Parts: sequence; structure tokens; C-alpha cells
Amino acid sequence: MVTNTIEREVVLRHPVERVWAALTTAEGLSRWFGSVAEIDLRPGGRAYFRWEDLGQESLATVDVVEAPHRFAFRWGIEGLPGEDAPRTLVEFTLEAVPGGTRLRLVESGFAQAAADVARTAHQANSQGWDAELADLRDYLDAAA
Repeated sequence: MVTNTIEREVVLRHPVERVWAALTTAEGLSRWFGSVAEIDLRPGGRAYFRWEDLGQESLATVDVVEAPHRFAFRWGIEGLPGEDAPRTLVEFTLEAVPGGTRLRLVESGFAQAAADVARTAHQANSQGWDAELADLRDYLDAAA
């Protein structure tokens, strides 16, 4: 059985607006999510991410922009090349809580791919999100 969804939740010691900027601006994204980022922040807009240390890049399409509480994009499933290949939905939800912001990340849609590809991509992205969210926390804390 293929796990279709990755879910993570973290509480960050920063206001919603600060976390929103880290998630939705090229400057913010390039500090924690890869080394290069470009984003056209509107539904249907394009986002580009590059991890120079890994020699990897990814294109995404912005799906939802509800500032400053919900942001989502779709990107390809690793191992499935091509523009017509299935894509997962990555959704960030921000909620103000005492002392900061609760960030909920949900990436869904892995089950669209063949089981072996889906399992490999799910595992890689699970580990990736753990590292990226730690990098987000470090970036926000260092900038405070």
C-alpha cells in the first residue's frame, strides 16, 4: 500500500506575516528552501527552486494564495519526468498561536504514481521536508 500524504506540523516563534514572507517570496525561499528560488505569487504562477549542493531543481505551479494563511503549489513527483506527469499538492497553512505561528504542511497525491515510484518519492520527500522545515526554523531564528 502506498502512503499518499506527508503531514508535518511545527510551531515557529515568529508572527504569521514573517513566516508567510519566508514561504512566499523568492528572497525568503532562497534562504531555507534550496539555494535559488523564483516565484510568481498568484494562482497559476510559476515557481522555480534549485538546490545547488544537490544539483537538483524543480518547477512548480502556484495553486492557492490566501495571504497570510494558506499557500499551495503543485510539483512533479520525483521519478516521473514530463509536464503531463502526475503532480503532488504541497499546502502550507499558517495559524497564529500564543508566541508564534503553527505551520502545517501537507503534501498529497503520491498514490497517482506507480507503487514503486510513489514509495520512493514519498520517502525522499518525507526526509526532505524534515530537513527543509528545520532549515526554515533556523533561518527565521537567525533573522530574528
